[in-house]
Amino acid sequence: MSVGIRHDDLRRRNRAMVISAVRRAGQPSRTEIAATTGLSHSTISAISSDLIREGILAESKASEPVSLKRGRPQVGLALNPEAAAVLTVVLSLNFLSAAIIDYAGQVVAEEQRRLDTLTMPRDELIRECMAIVRRRLDDPDLDVRSVARIALAIQGITDSPARAMLWSPITPQTDIAFADMLEDEFGIPATVENDCNMMAVALRWRDPDRYRDDFIAILLSHGIGMGLVLKGELFTGTHSSGGEFGHMIHRPGGALCRCGRRGCIEAYAGNYAIWRNATQMSEDSQPVADVSDADMRALAVRAREKDGPEREAYRKAGEALGFGLGSLFALIDPAPVAMVGASAAAFDLIEPALRKAIAQTAGGQHSGSISFDTEPNELPLIREGCAMRALSFVDQQIFAPGAQMRPGVRKNVA
Repeated sequence: MSVGIRHDDLRRRNRAMVISAVRRAGQPSRTEIAATTGLSHSTISAISSDLIREGILAESKASEPVSLKRGRPQVGLALNPEAAAVLTVVLSLNFLSAAIIDYAGQVVAEEQRRLDTLTMPRDELIRECMAIVRRRLDDPDLDVRSVARIALAIQGITDSPARAMLWSPITPQTDIAFADMLEDEFGIPATVENDCNMMAVALRWRDPDRYRDDFIAILLSHGIGMGLVLKGELFTGTHSSGGEFGHMIHRPGGALCRCGRRGCIEAYAGNYAIWRNATQMSEDSQPVADVSDADMRALAVRAREKDGPEREAYRKAGEALGFGLGSLFALIDPAPVAMVGASAAAFDLIEPALRKAIAQTAGGQHSGSISFDTEPNELPLIREGCAMRALSFVDQQIFAPGAQMRPGVRKNVA
């Protein structure tokens, strides 16, 4: 009996390795998979034949070789887009989006809606989230063969084990068990994730050379958030949202933050904080509910044109971010940083003060080696992180064991 169990475990592990190699490489040949996984050519041939027969993988056309080496062109293996699908939902300040992603990771269809999340009653907020999922699943123009998982990302503190949103600055509502509600409504496994954590997951898939063992993703938007990867693992804390970087204290008793406390990094570096300082409002002023991306772009233009309150606002933002990162680097050592979101487009205004602040901290002893990259649009990253999290679940928990879903058969949903 034990021999049989070990054989099944080995088979599952080998199948998972082959699927993972194809997902990361795109269209690798069997020889390239062997080099990546260390599996023998015979093992890969047997596994790939099974996966092709099950409709999970497909061979690329011989006329489109994946290798330019001499000799007979090697046939590549690719993920079969129709093998399964996942659905991603992103809920942020006054914004809701949903997308169907095929098994190869491509967006099949998407929908976006503007909402007033700050004033929306609890039942209405939940109803909007359920409705956008229902419309995606019931769209007659979509060829959704089998939706295997729903992944919802949200700003704020989430609890993945409890599959719930605990608190979010985008809404006064708390403790919403979104995953249970989605599963009860549609009969599809669901998960709830922190949006910045999903940015980090996406960055690792996009650029594994830069974002590998230790790196940080900072959201520079209306709020300030962080996704943190240490030793190759996503840091989640006790509630899966451990990286509340924006609500670390920069100045005790300082500017009023959107969370209700004072002196948070976000109270100086969030869009509403930069806007408040640029318009010379009091730090005791209630944060503006929302500042449009167009307004922030215009603010950055004025800051670049001349010295004044606009430029000073970005200097204060850089200082708050720099001291926060410097303190973090004192604990974990410097690591690559990705600045993501609307204000990342104004990083040239933020970076000088940020680097100056880091250099004044214990974590800034090697501040010259600290590198930054920018991505001004967070939605594609958050959505991609959700998709890869959900697709990896399909890879490892559904297809690797061999209990494949039948292509062409959509799961029954309510």
